[in-house]
Amino acid sequence: MVLDGLGKSLRGAINRITGATSIDEALIKDVVKDLQRALLQADVNVQLVLELTKKIEKRALEEKPATNRTPKDHVINIIYEELVNLVDNGEGLKIAPQTIMMVGLYGQGKTTTTGKLANIFNKKGFTVGLIGADVYRPAALDQLKQLGEKIGVEVYGEPGESDAAKIVKNGMAKFKEKKVIIIDTSGRHALEDDLIQELKDISAVAKPDERFLVLDSQVGQQAGPQADAFHNAVGVTGVILTKMDGTAKGGGALSAVSKTHARIVCLGTGEHIRDLEPFNANKFISRLLGMGDITALIDIAKTEIGEDQDVMDAGKNIMSGKFTLNDMYQQLKAMSKMGPLQKVMSLIPGMSKFEDKMDYEATQAKLQKYRYIMDSMTNDEKEDPSMIKASRVQRIAKGSGTSIQDVRELLKQYNTSKKAIKGVMSNRKMRKQMMKQMGMSDLSELENELSEE
Repeated sequence: MVLDGLGKSLRGAINRITGATSIDEALIKDVVKDLQRALLQADVNVQLVLELTKKIEKRALEEKPATNRTPKDHVINIIYEELVNLVDNGEGLKIAPQTIMMVGLYGQGKTTTTGKLANIFNKKGFTVGLIGADVYRPAALDQLKQLGEKIGVEVYGEPGESDAAKIVKNGMAKFKEKKVIIIDTSGRHALEDDLIQELKDISAVAKPDERFLVLDSQVGQQAGPQADAFHNAVGVTGVILTKMDGTAKGGGALSAVSKTHARIVCLGTGEHIRDLEPFNANKFISRLLGMGDITALIDIAKTEIGEDQDVMDAGKNIMSGKFTLNDMYQQLKAMSKMGPLQKVMSLIPGMSKFEDKMDYEATQAKLQKYRYIMDSMTNDEKEDPSMIKASRVQRIAKGSGTSIQDVRELLKQYNTSKKAIKGVMSNRKMRKQMMKQMGMSDLSELENELSEE
């Protein structure tokens, strides 16, 4: 998870509030010290930390809770609001037709981020064209083409051409029917005069709606001055911070950029093509504090799973109580499409409290093993697991490269899940609510099926 260390520290401070018998001045001062320590460890600027925590302390001591809010909830809400204010600097990524110009120095992850950004728009249903205008790094165009091939997006480039503006002009003409055009430009080790001129020439030809600066979050607080320097040179409209999953300086980069002219549009959260998240301050802080982000979870499900008929059928079967191993298989497959288990769990409100008790890698490996086991079953066995006796267990274990104990564990897990689903579905009110959440339109038909049973 992004800024995992900061998140744990902040949730520790929140837990002090929720676990307290009462809210008094001594508790608030202790919590403020915890917040200061957490933010400083995440490389947030000292002056920003002091300003933020003074506001929190003042509001917590002086403001009265709303009539429908407890003192604990009131203080937690103040912390939430002030943390949002720390990193909120306007609208994030606009999901609309546009031309985007990517800029940045060498080694910041610009070309990879260009592919990831294209993937976001492609998944949203936009036609996308990528233009490779990095004329200094020979492998840049090849890398961009590989990324484009992976996500099904067309790439334009002119190997051997040294005039970047000419490449962009020709690429814009080729992609004139595309809804979204993204231009990958050259980098340097520093913001030199020739780079500035080249970027200005490209901008004059492309007339981009956005000019996104890609910054490695490992630079920490220096991200702010770098963003300002690029803005003064070429008019940056937004910043994408990369490698937010693997640095202790992410908090410094995030807070530093948020205090500049340029808004934060996305965060790079890993190496996979899907590991680029549109930035939203409210949702980001909600996840850091362990409050989850259900809307993001639903959005990921829609984007990665879409209208997969097998998954939809499995969902309907679960609602009707006809839960088979085939349905369980489809649910595991759907979950694997949504990304790392830890990322998915962080979007569910309240799940952060279990993070230290859960071995995510071991759990993910076990879920994958379950799929291997089910791959070795016949369709009849998956539809009616009760027929799987000793000899079949032995055959399935051998075919899947697992142990007899693993197969029996899967069957036990299946039976436990089936009983739990049956218990939930016996509650008519809860069943209707879940069916609506899943977007099932033929509710009356399914309700009739269930009532006949």
